[in-house]
Amino acid sequence: MHEMSLCEGIRTVIEDQARAHDVKAVKRVRLEIGRFAGVEKPAMEFAFDVVMRGSVAEGAVLEMIELPGRAMCYDCMKEVEIEDRLDPCPECGGGKLMPVAGDEMRIKDLEVI
Repeated sequence: MHEMSLCEGIRTVIEDQARAHDVKAVKRVRLEIGRFAGVEKPAMEFAFDVVMRGSVAEGAVLEMIELPGRAMCYDCMKEVEIEDRLDPCPECGGGKLMPVAGDEMRIKDLEVI
């Protein structure tokens, strides 16, 4: 379950920012997660609750925003949105696609007090 280690990294970032900005508590964490990032949302929610115990983000709401997968089609030379890495181009039906977005994950923002 790599979601646990992802949450440990998120906790480190949250705690560093809380110290730097004199934050007492984090109420909401919004994550942007690409479609191809390989993150299982139920596992992420579970890991988040476990890892945040004892931190400034204990009890915080985790909001996950899914970002679409995007690829460059080398048949029609367009950047297109795709559901799966192996999908054909929705514009031309071509199969020469190179994913360019969708495997990222980042903290979008924090709601703090």
